[in-house]
Amino acid sequence: MAAGMFLFHAAAYVGKNGKRLAILPMILLLFAVYSSFSFPLFLPEETTDNGLNPISEDAQDIVLAEQVEIDLESIELLDDDDVMPEGDDYLEVHGDVGELYSAAEILEAAGDRQQDDVQPETEEGETDAVFSRDDWRLVLINKQHSIPEDYEVVLGRIDTLKGTMYCDERIIDDYLDMLEAAQNDGVELAITSPYRDTARQEYLFNRKITAYMRKGLSYMEAFQLASQAVTVPGASEHQIGLALDIVTPTYRELREGFADTDAGKWLAENSYRYGFILRYPKGKEYVTGIEYEPWHFRYVGVEAATEITRRGITLEELWEEL
Repeated sequence: MAAGMFLFHAAAYVGKNGKRLAILPMILLLFAVYSSFSFPLFLPEETTDNGLNPISEDAQDIVLAEQVEIDLESIELLDDDDVMPEGDDYLEVHGDVGELYSAAEILEAAGDRQQDDVQPETEEGETDAVFSRDDWRLVLINKQHSIPEDYEVVLGRIDTLKGTMYCDERIIDDYLDMLEAAQNDGVELAITSPYRDTARQEYLFNRKITAYMRKGLSYMEAFQLASQAVTVPGASEHQIGLALDIVTPTYRELREGFADTDAGKWLAENSYRYGFILRYPKGKEYVTGIEYEPWHFRYVGVEAATEITRRGITLEELWEEL
């Protein structure tokens, strides 16, 4: 009687849930079919000595490369010049990425102008300015803070004797004042990377990735190293016209050695007077996420530049206090 009752209820359950139960064997069938494509049993059989491990005929000649662990810290970071091939089609469309504009050429093209007085500091070197994140001069652009979608780039044109360069038009006067002050002190500056559009930034970044991958790195490893030397497209201050790469005609390389030149020393000591800061200082890599770049200067305004330089902090650190 118990067996009969069990069969009766089982039949009733199956009758009511026939569609649901029918799905189960279909799932098992599909699982068996799809998993078979990665199962050795279904490959053309060429067995090993023990006859238990069938392998395909084509696979017998395949030898896996030896896995070599790469120490990323031991790899030298590449500069733009290291990855720029001669005769590249990109240069015909966008121009020379490393084109140099000397201060003498820029100032001569600008003509006679009256240099603004440098804003004096208080006796203690402090400013009484109130800073705000809404100030366009303090906009934070880095790996964690991409260029806002509604950010409007206000470009101004600076003519030189051999071409035209662009940057945010609101910084041009302070920028020219700095070039003229350095020239008056016997220091000649040169600009090698003012405003960059998105296409140029993407080109430089992808070039770095390709160069690192040719050294045997994976894409993610190459991306990691490239982002230490070139900011990720969409997160570069060059794209908003507030950053400049500054060198000198006698030392054009974007390398740490620039810090030891007269131009590098002059900028480190005086750029804040004209609203510029050394954007990626030495010892602050853990804050900025970028290697030390003594040639990269960012405009933040005289008050903020004075505060940042006096305290030895970065824009990120000032921004966190706002």
